[in-house]
Amino acid sequence: MMISGNEPILRVAPRPGDINSNGHIFGGWVLSQMDIAGGILAGRTANGPTATVAIEAMKFIAPVLLQDIISVYAHVERRGRTSMGIRIEVIADRARGAEQVKVTEGLFTFVALDADQRPRPIAWPD
Repeated sequence: MMISGNEPILRVAPRPGDINSNGHIFGGWVLSQMDIAGGILAGRTANGPTATVAIEAMKFIAPVLLQDIISVYAHVERRGRTSMGIRIEVIADRARGAEQVKVTEGLFTFVALDADQRPRPIAWPD
């Protein structure tokens, strides 16, 4: 399922320090951008603080290159009483925007937190 038709939650360009020995961007850097974008959507959806509790079905499809600008897209795929599954997809704009490449996707689970950092129910709209 491609979700890139929506507006991105986050757009960012990697920096030279984010390159691994193969000349690609570290997978952990990409993963952190995904977690940031997912956390933005989770916090808005839960109307308060959330925490990442799981990453499921994560797969890297293509490398991110230094000149790429990545766009991170996300939507709520699964709703629970205190948690939500957010599908996150990363598209790289390559060759000065002439090419778009899907580089990774995954399903992240976030839990809504109360003031004591304990799970709290999410008020889902009807």
